[in-house]
Amino acid sequence: MLKGIASVTAIFSGIHISASVAALFFPRHDTMPTMRRRFFVDKFEDATATVRGETAEHLGRVLRAEPGQLYELSDGERVWLARVERVGLLKRGDNRVEFSLVEPIEAREPALHLHLLIALVKFDRFEWCLEKATELGVSEITPLIAARTDKALAAAAAKRYARWERIVLESAQQSRRLRPPKIAEAIALEKAYRASRADCKILLSERSDAPPIHSVLRNVTAKSAEISIGPEGGWTDGELDAARAAGFMEASLGELVLRTETAVLASLAILHFALDA
Repeated sequence: MLKGIASVTAIFSGIHISASVAALFFPRHDTMPTMRRRFFVDKFEDATATVRGETAEHLGRVLRAEPGQLYELSDGERVWLARVERVGLLKRGDNRVEFSLVEPIEAREPALHLHLLIALVKFDRFEWCLEKATELGVSEITPLIAARTDKALAAAAAKRYARWERIVLESAQQSRRLRPPKIAEAIALEKAYRASRADCKILLSERSDAPPIHSVLRNVTAKSAEISIGPEGGWTDGELDAARAAGFMEASLGELVLRTETAVLASLAILHFALDA
């Protein structure tokens, strides 16, 4: 290998190489575009903004933010390129990182307003679904308590809510979204269906006679969509009736039985492909 490098060096020594040709062989990494981290703030104040709490601690202690460094900040409506002005980390009290706003950055959310209704499953898998659904652009997430939802999961859901909010917030920052999705507290399935208002409503079904999702969506145009994904034990007949009464169309992802997290990824990608103009 060293002999090969020496040979290449010998070949190029004494030869004038144009800048464009040199760039092909010896790219300058310092000219590569920078993908800056994005964080959420409560509001912009004139030409400044302040990040507080856990996010400030992450910026200061993990990322070691220093004055002069640039990050992106979003208040859920606008995104600004911002410069760190002061980092204040305390053993006790209000951690804060103060920014000055440099210039606005164009930011868009998916055109399709997508609401995920997902039955509670084991929390490690459920929380993975929250993270990936956020990355795939959902606007709202409603955890469902279905007839076959494990009773222990339903009872413990309220205590996990703050954690779920943090998961979707961090996932939205990582995926550079304009805002995190709204996540509701876990509610009974029938109540969630009665509140449904989307243009397009899909219920994923394991029933052998359920039509494939591509045929259900073939002639659909919508600005908003809801998709309901059931528990590991599947839907009861009563839940299927409640879904139909609320205007949900039954659809299948194929002949194979998918785990909840697989169904989340597949169905959200399909909906964006079919409906997100």
